[in-house]
Amino acid sequence: MAHKMIFVTGSTQGIGFNIARDLADAGHSVVVHARSSERAGETNFSGMAGVVVGDISTLAGMRTVADQANGFGPFDAVVHNAELGYREPRRVETEDGLSQLWAVNVLAPYVLTCLIETPKRLIFTGSGMHPSASSRLDDLQWRNRSWSGASAYAETKLQDIALAFALARRWSEVAVNAVSPGWVPTRMGGTGPPDDLERAHLTQVWLAASDEIAATKSGRYLYHKEPERTHAAARDTAYQDALIAACEEASGVSLPGL
Repeated sequence: MAHKMIFVTGSTQGIGFNIARDLADAGHSVVVHARSSERAGETNFSGMAGVVVGDISTLAGMRTVADQANGFGPFDAVVHNAELGYREPRRVETEDGLSQLWAVNVLAPYVLTCLIETPKRLIFTGSGMHPSASSRLDDLQWRNRSWSGASAYAETKLQDIALAFALARRWSEVAVNAVSPGWVPTRMGGTGPPDDLERAHLTQVWLAASDEIAATKSGRYLYHKEPERTHAAARDTAYQDALIAACEEASGVSLPGL
């Protein structure tokens, strides 16, 4: 397996840490991302090439993270792992006037993808909850609806998968995929989930670094390396394009043309 340089967001604990650790153990150079200096100081393992620090719930933080990441790049792969979960008890608004859940889960992967030098591979994080999501795009920020953390989360995961499919369609030279890690016992997932935490990160590791031909294919949504069903809207090109337009409007950042 050829050596690769890989950036993993949200990688100081849970699934993200396991992704970063396994990639480093396999001999790759891994740049980790921490939300705060305190989290960064608690993270260290052999093979860690560097740490990027920044709160990606704000546009300023997203730009800071992208700038720091580019200082380590270019990357062979970027894994968008950072997310907020479905247990958020209320809508939190960021300094940019956005839903914090949407900003972290959807806008941050979009902005980082736009601003980080384009890698050979991109991996987005979906969820088994996404098939239940509404595909409406008229209230992305949940300003006009009664808050439901589970419903808002499911919508962001549908949007993440749609972003992956849109980029795979637009960028033929980049392998872009989305992964369901399963419902696993993490800080976000709680203590009762049925899936295996020790398997939740393996598909992301494989997509980021494997030289197998199957790992370099694009435009898939996978669960344990196998195709998983998706919400119909995820592959709707009109939905994808409208979502990208909404992300561009919210961030002021445009996708680069490749």
